[in-house]
Amino acid sequence: MIAQQQVKSERFRDEQSQPPFNGIIWLLAAMLLVIIPHLFRLPIWISVSCLTVLGWRVLAEYHHWPLPSALIKLAITLGLVAATYLQFFTFNGLLPGSALLTIMLCLKLLEMRCIRDAMIMVFLGYFLVTASFLFDQSILSGLYLFAVVFALTTALIILNHPLASSNNQRHYLSLTSSLLLQAIPLMLVLFVLFPRISGPLWTLPSDQTSAKTGLSDTLRLGEITQLAESQEVAFRVKFNQAPPPANQLYWRGPVLWHTDGRNWQDISPQSPLRKLPPKQQPQFSGDAVNYTVTLQPHKQSWVFALDLPTNIPNNVSQQFDYQLIAKDQVDDVMRYSVTSYPQYTTGEPWPLAHSAALQLPPQHNPKTQALAQQWIQHGLTPRQIVDQALEFFHQQPFYYSRTPPALTSNDPVDEFLFTTQRGFCEHYAASFVTLMRAASIPARIVTGYQGGELNPMGNYLIVRQSNAHAWAEVWLASQGWVRVDPTAVIPNERIETRLDTQRFQTTLGDALTAQQSDWITQRIYWLRSSWDAANHQWNQWILGYDANKQRQFLHNLGLDNLSAKQLLFMLLLAIASIVTVVMSYLLYDSTRSKDPIIAGYQHFCKKLARVGIKHLPSHGPHTFCELACKQLPHHEQQITTITQCYIALRYRPDQSRHLQEFLQLVDQFKPHKK
Repeated sequence: MIAQQQVKSERFRDEQSQPPFNGIIWLLAAMLLVIIPHLFRLPIWISVSCLTVLGWRVLAEYHHWPLPSALIKLAITLGLVAATYLQFFTFNGLLPGSALLTIMLCLKLLEMRCIRDAMIMVFLGYFLVTASFLFDQSILSGLYLFAVVFALTTALIILNHPLASSNNQRHYLSLTSSLLLQAIPLMLVLFVLFPRISGPLWTLPSDQTSAKTGLSDTLRLGEITQLAESQEVAFRVKFNQAPPPANQLYWRGPVLWHTDGRNWQDISPQSPLRKLPPKQQPQFSGDAVNYTVTLQPHKQSWVFALDLPTNIPNNVSQQFDYQLIAKDQVDDVMRYSVTSYPQYTTGEPWPLAHSAALQLPPQHNPKTQALAQQWIQHGLTPRQIVDQALEFFHQQPFYYSRTPPALTSNDPVDEFLFTTQRGFCEHYAASFVTLMRAASIPARIVTGYQGGELNPMGNYLIVRQSNAHAWAEVWLASQGWVRVDPTAVIPNERIETRLDTQRFQTTLGDALTAQQSDWITQRIYWLRSSWDAANHQWNQWILGYDANKQRQFLHNLGLDNLSAKQLLFMLLLAIASIVTVVMSYLLYDSTRSKDPIIAGYQHFCKKLARVGIKHLPSHGPHTFCELACKQLPHHEQQITTITQCYIALRYRPDQSRHLQEFLQLVDQFKPHKK
């Protein structure tokens, strides 16, 4: 009964006690840091609403405005929740769920009155920090979110301090640092030893709108350039030997077969072709290229490799057109090793694939079809027709441009080949494949990435979204499927941007340019390379620490034969050891206060203990002062002054300016008995 009354009393106290002003300000600052990463991902109206509520609460604290009534809070809540649903048409999923949580967090500020409400805010903040890692797991994101956790923990400490004051900020920050440092060993043990599983602990519905890739399984003239300037990393490649030359750095992705004259699409998953393996195994020649790819999450199932891969990961399948498809969409950093042969000969395609590679819509692009028929009438062989088309692109005034004019006619290939003659990779690939099919040569479009930038700090290749590319493949009876890149035949003087010129010439990219540039450009380049190398190591050893790496780590420690139960026991033993060490240190350190006020008073009590006046745990400052004055009446003035100064400092924080005076009085106090 007494225990229940105590619980009720504490609950009543938490519900009625007002959070300290200093704690509220820290909490509001922490809430702003928590929601900032989400605001950049959410619709602008959500960001404005959240910042408005947060700003209003800050002003309300400084101007002592009353909180809104229950009716107003209900109306605002229902309105924002309804607007969120109308924005996403669901509350389920990563982005809609984060939007709803962010809105709820900010709306909670409209009713935060007591300590309990503030504590709920802190724990919601921790939860949203975890949600941020579902979007971004980079080094910068980790450092920023660590700072957010630091701010939240500081707010938690101040909110639970009965006499929180802005004059004691250094003490609060020191305590937060101490708590987080104590958690680091436990965090490392859990990271290294916690059993890794092959799949995620939970799954969330994918947000297709959040995909970050320069590619699509549908090509509409002009679409790839939507991300042509993006410097985001698509993947990194570590070669076991020297990187191949640029004319072999074609990273195969989606293959496009069907066209309506303007749009090109991959074959649908329901097509009978999707169930076919390659009809014949390719014949390889020359040296193999061995490499490891670290693929950034792109919310699709495509996996990239150089032509033509021979061995692929277990969780990846090879389609009949040699594109690689992962079993699940790539939502996390994916690391896999591949062996490719740049020199190969493929066999004859399946009849269905042969027909699909000749498909053209009737009565579209008549000028293009007439040009192809003209070459056939001249008696040219398929190989000669391919060469004739490449010569056409080289001799005619075609330009490679990232900002070509729009193709507005119903025959966009005709308009590009005979009117505008200015475009980028997809214009040339689509036009070339249309020419080949019109000449009865099986052809298809291959999309992916071309080239890469060699990072000298880590000796690996960086392939960015700006390397997104499209090229063609034609089937020739003597060679099988042959890669043809019509963009590469455009003369350098007709390529409008310097970076595009370099991309088709060298794998070193910016590295060669940096070596020939001024000192500042070189330093910027090396800093950027160093930072990317750090990100690469982060992906390899932190984000990529999977079950295989854990087994390898345990093998290096001689613990590779541990079962799951033994590993779990070892984890619990390590945690218990860390907790024991930390608790022992805290118990030892509990007798020594780091607070200068308490430390000064303890020093004062020790001086009195030397003359036989012991301070007991039951003694308050006044009681102990009276006891000391009775036994040392000749020191009554000093004892009383020191005690009063201590009480003022300890229980009235606004008196902290007298700290030095207090410490000086304690140092000068030299008690003795007469």
